[in-house]
Amino acid sequence: MPLTPVFLLSATDVAHFPAESKTSGAPEIAFLGRSNVGKSSLINSLLGSKQAHTSSTPGRTRAINFFALHEGAGSKMKIAPSLIFADLPGYGYAKISKSISAEWPKFIEPYLADRETLALCICLVDTNIPPQPSDTQLIDYFKQTERPYLVVGTKSDRLSNNVLAKSIAALKREHGVDEVLAVSSKTDAGTRALWQRLMAVAG
Repeated sequence: MPLTPVFLLSATDVAHFPAESKTSGAPEIAFLGRSNVGKSSLINSLLGSKQAHTSSTPGRTRAINFFALHEGAGSKMKIAPSLIFADLPGYGYAKISKSISAEWPKFIEPYLADRETLALCICLVDTNIPPQPSDTQLIDYFKQTERPYLVVGTKSDRLSNNVLAKSIAALKREHGVDEVLAVSSKTDAGTRALWQRLMAVAG
Protein backbone atom coordinates (compact mmCIF):
# COMPACT_ATOMS: atom_id res chain seq x y z
CA MET A 1 0.00 0.00 0.00
CA PRO A 2 1.40 3.45 -0.88
CA LEU A 3 2.54 5.76 1.90
CA THR A 4 1.47 9.40 1.69
CA PRO A 5 3.94 11.87 3.25
CA VAL A 6 2.57 14.77 5.28
CA PHE A 7 4.80 17.50 6.72
CA LEU A 8 4.24 17.67 10.48
CA LEU A 9 6.41 20.44 11.91
CA SER A 10 9.88 21.92 12.33
CA ALA A 11 11.25 21.56 15.84
CA THR A 12 13.85 23.96 17.23
CA ASP A 13 13.32 22.96 20.86
CA VAL A 14 12.57 19.78 22.80
CA ALA A 15 9.13 21.21 23.58
CA HIS A 16 8.36 21.28 19.84
CA PHE A 17 8.78 17.53 19.27
CA PRO A 18 5.58 15.84 18.06
CA ALA A 19 3.43 14.58 20.92
CA GLU A 20 2.81 10.86 20.88
CA SER A 21 -0.92 11.54 21.00
CA LYS A 22 -0.66 13.17 17.55
CA THR A 23 1.41 10.37 16.01
CA SER A 24 0.00 7.42 18.00
CA GLY A 25 3.56 6.58 18.94
CA ALA A 26 4.55 5.70 15.36
CA PRO A 27 8.20 4.64 15.08
CA GLU A 28 10.51 7.45 14.04
CA ILE A 29 13.45 7.16 11.66
CA ALA A 30 16.10 9.85 11.95
CA PHE A 31 18.27 10.87 8.98
CA LEU A 32 21.66 12.25 9.98
CA GLY A 33 24.80 13.21 8.11
CA ARG A 34 27.38 15.83 7.31
CA SER A 35 26.19 18.98 5.58
CA ASN A 36 25.85 18.46 1.81
CA VAL A 37 25.83 14.64 2.09
CA GLY A 38 22.57 14.52 0.13
CA LYS A 39 20.26 13.91 3.06
CA SER A 40 17.27 15.95 1.90
CA SER A 41 17.63 14.63 -1.65
CA LEU A 42 17.50 11.04 -0.38
CA ILE A 43 14.45 11.76 1.77
CA ASN A 44 12.69 13.30 -1.24
CA SER A 45 13.63 10.28 -3.34
CA LEU A 46 12.20 7.91 -0.74
CA LEU A 47 9.01 9.94 -0.35
CA GLY A 48 8.57 10.51 -4.07
CA SER A 49 7.99 14.20 -3.45
CA LYS A 50 9.79 17.44 -2.66
CA GLN A 51 8.89 17.45 1.04
CA ALA A 52 12.44 17.99 2.33
CA HIS A 53 14.05 21.30 1.40
CA THR A 54 17.26 20.93 -0.58
CA SER A 55 19.86 23.63 -0.95
CA SER A 56 23.19 24.05 -2.71
CA THR A 57 24.38 25.87 0.42
CA PRO A 58 25.52 23.35 3.06
CA GLY A 59 24.13 23.63 6.56
CA ARG A 60 20.81 25.27 5.68
CA THR A 61 18.72 22.89 7.79
CA ARG A 62 18.66 24.27 11.35
CA ALA A 63 15.64 22.42 12.73
CA ILE A 64 14.47 18.84 12.97
CA ASN A 65 11.82 18.52 10.26
CA PHE A 66 9.24 15.80 10.91
CA PHE A 67 7.25 14.06 8.16
CA ALA A 68 4.42 11.60 8.84
CA LEU A 69 3.93 8.70 6.43
CA HIS A 70 0.32 7.50 6.23
CA GLU A 71 -1.01 4.38 4.53
CA GLY A 72 -3.35 5.05 1.62
CA ALA A 73 -4.17 8.36 -0.03
CA GLY A 74 -6.97 10.89 -0.19
CA SER A 75 -10.14 9.87 1.64
CA LYS A 76 -8.67 6.39 2.23
CA MET A 77 -5.58 7.70 4.02
CA LYS A 78 -5.30 6.36 7.54
CA ILE A 79 -5.33 8.98 10.27
CA ALA A 80 -2.51 7.43 12.30
CA PRO A 81 0.86 7.40 10.50
CA SER A 82 2.82 4.20 9.98
CA LEU A 83 6.21 5.93 10.18
CA ILE A 84 7.70 9.31 11.04
CA PHE A 85 10.77 10.63 9.20
CA ALA A 86 12.96 13.10 11.10
CA ASP A 87 15.35 15.19 8.97
CA LEU A 88 18.11 16.46 11.28
CA PRO A 89 20.49 19.39 10.71
CA GLY A 90 23.79 18.56 9.02
CA TYR A 91 27.05 18.64 10.92
CA GLY A 92 30.77 18.88 10.32
CA TYR A 93 30.81 21.35 7.44
CA ALA A 94 32.60 24.26 9.11
CA LYS A 95 35.03 22.21 11.17
CA ILE A 96 35.35 18.89 12.98
CA SER A 97 34.28 19.40 16.57
CA LYS A 98 35.51 17.63 19.66
CA SER A 99 31.90 16.73 20.32
CA ILE A 100 29.57 15.67 17.53
CA SER A 101 26.86 17.90 19.00
CA ALA A 102 28.99 21.02 19.43
CA GLU A 103 27.87 22.52 16.11
CA TRP A 104 24.29 21.41 16.53
CA PRO A 105 21.53 23.19 18.41
CA LYS A 106 21.10 21.87 21.95
CA PHE A 107 17.86 20.06 21.16
CA ILE A 108 19.61 17.47 18.94
CA GLU A 109 21.30 15.48 21.69
CA PRO A 110 18.14 15.07 23.82
CA TYR A 111 16.31 13.85 20.72
CA LEU A 112 18.93 11.18 20.01
CA ALA A 113 19.39 10.21 23.66
CA ASP A 114 15.87 10.33 25.08
CA ARG A 115 13.28 10.03 22.30
CA GLU A 116 11.38 6.83 23.05
CA THR A 117 9.76 6.59 19.61
CA LEU A 118 13.13 6.87 17.78
CA ALA A 119 13.44 3.38 16.28
CA LEU A 120 16.29 3.71 13.76
CA CYS A 121 19.02 6.22 12.92
CA ILE A 122 20.15 6.44 9.29
CA CYS A 123 23.74 7.70 9.24
CA LEU A 124 24.52 9.05 5.77
CA VAL A 125 28.10 9.07 4.51
CA ASP A 126 29.40 10.33 1.14
CA THR A 127 30.88 7.54 -0.99
CA ASN A 128 32.79 10.12 -3.07
CA ILE A 129 35.11 11.31 -0.30
CA PRO A 130 37.39 9.54 2.21
CA PRO A 131 35.84 8.42 5.53
CA GLN A 132 35.30 11.42 7.80
CA PRO A 133 36.18 11.53 11.53
CA SER A 134 32.91 13.33 12.31
CA ASP A 135 30.97 10.40 10.84
CA THR A 136 33.01 7.99 12.96
CA GLN A 137 32.14 10.05 16.04
CA LEU A 138 28.44 9.78 15.26
CA ILE A 139 28.61 6.03 14.64
CA ASP A 140 30.59 5.54 17.86
CA TYR A 141 27.89 7.48 19.69
CA PHE A 142 25.23 5.08 18.39
CA LYS A 143 27.34 2.10 19.43
CA GLN A 144 27.85 3.50 22.93
CA THR A 145 24.20 4.38 23.44
CA GLU A 146 23.01 1.17 21.74
CA ARG A 147 20.75 3.11 19.38
CA PRO A 148 19.81 1.02 16.33
CA TYR A 149 21.50 2.53 13.26
CA LEU A 150 22.23 1.86 9.60
CA VAL A 151 25.09 3.42 7.64
CA VAL A 152 24.01 4.48 4.13
CA GLY A 153 26.47 5.62 1.44
CA THR A 154 25.09 8.42 -0.76
CA LYS A 155 25.87 9.61 -4.31
CA SER A 156 26.87 6.11 -5.45
CA ASP A 157 25.91 6.91 -9.07
CA ARG A 158 29.02 9.08 -9.42
CA LEU A 159 31.41 6.14 -9.06
CA SER A 160 32.14 3.11 -11.22
CA ASN A 161 31.34 -0.26 -9.69
CA ASN A 162 34.99 -0.97 -8.98
CA VAL A 163 35.68 2.39 -7.35
CA LEU A 164 32.42 2.21 -5.39
CA ALA A 165 33.36 -1.22 -4.03
CA LYS A 166 36.69 0.17 -2.81
CA SER A 167 34.96 3.19 -1.27
CA ILE A 168 32.43 1.02 0.59
CA ALA A 169 35.25 -1.23 1.86
CA ALA A 170 37.15 1.81 3.17
CA LEU A 171 34.03 3.21 4.85
CA LYS A 172 33.31 -0.09 6.59
CA ARG A 173 36.90 -0.41 7.74
CA GLU A 174 37.32 3.16 9.04
CA HIS A 175 33.90 3.36 10.70
CA GLY A 176 34.09 -0.12 12.17
CA VAL A 177 30.81 -1.37 10.70
CA ASP A 178 29.81 -4.55 8.90
CA GLU A 179 27.49 -2.89 6.39
CA VAL A 180 27.28 0.29 4.31
CA LEU A 181 24.24 0.36 2.04
CA ALA A 182 25.06 2.26 -1.18
CA VAL A 183 22.25 4.44 -2.58
CA SER A 184 21.68 7.15 -5.17
CA SER A 185 18.83 9.65 -5.01
CA LYS A 186 19.47 10.45 -8.68
CA THR A 187 19.11 6.91 -10.07
CA ASP A 188 17.19 5.37 -7.13
CA ALA A 189 19.88 2.67 -6.88
CA GLY A 190 19.67 1.02 -3.48
CA THR A 191 16.52 2.86 -2.42
CA ARG A 192 14.32 -0.25 -2.66
CA ALA A 193 16.68 -2.14 -0.35
CA LEU A 194 16.65 0.84 2.02
CA TRP A 195 12.85 0.95 1.96
CA GLN A 196 12.74 -2.71 2.98
CA ARG A 197 14.82 -1.87 6.03
CA LEU A 198 12.61 1.08 6.88
CA MET A 199 9.38 -0.88 6.51
CA ALA A 200 10.80 -3.58 8.80
CA VAL A 201 10.86 -0.87 11.48
CA ALA A 202 7.20 -0.09 10.81
CA GLY A 203 6.40 -3.74 11.48
